[in-house]
Amino acid sequence: MSATKADGGPVNLKLEIHIVPVTDVDRAKGFYQQLGWRLDDDVSPMAGLRIVQFTPPGSATSIVFGLGLTKGALGSTQGGLVVSDIEEAHDGIARRGIVVSDIWHGPPFPAEARQAGPDPERASYGSFCSFNDPDGNLWLVQEVTTRLPGRVDPTETAFSSADDLENALWRAEAAHVAHQKRAGRSHLFHRSSEDDTWPAWYASYMVAEQTGGDLPV
Repeated sequence: MSATKADGGPVNLKLEIHIVPVTDVDRAKGFYQQLGWRLDDDVSPMAGLRIVQFTPPGSATSIVFGLGLTKGALGSTQGGLVVSDIEEAHDGIARRGIVVSDIWHGPPFPAEARQAGPDPERASYGSFCSFNDPDGNLWLVQEVTTRLPGRVDPTETAFSSADDLENALWRAEAAHVAHQKRAGRSHLFHRSSEDDTWPAWYASYMVAEQTGGDLPV
């Protein structure tokens, strides 16, 4: 049952913390630092309690691990990380010395259903890779470019990083090329600087991608 306000509307409940079970706190801390996640805190407010918090770049949700936090089984965490470019993300993780799976497409589970390489059409939600932390907790990395409807409030669209914004601009540019061709205009001789409508067109396309709306054609 969802929480409701006095007027009957839903109360915003934002998931911001996920607890991860680990055996060696310092080893886990070193792993997530190597991965490039931001260290938010490492405190021991009382005997037998230690709280370490990390946040993935661009994420509104953080992970917490330490001592005295959870009795969850090691390796029981299976978390999802969303990226706008699976190949860029895969290569970035590997460059940090993290063992990461090959990229695949198709269903993430069972493993037997996976097919090698990114989705041939780079369909949103279709391409994956994964890695494990030292305690066996699994992080599934998924490429998402065009959102399913209703997942993002159109009044609160935002980009989590400069890379995500850049990738969205490149996709909008490619779509705009196709739009120009359908309109009978050569994109080579009609660059955006000569198209007075391109800012609005790009903006509409990028917001529609994020919110699952109809993409402009």
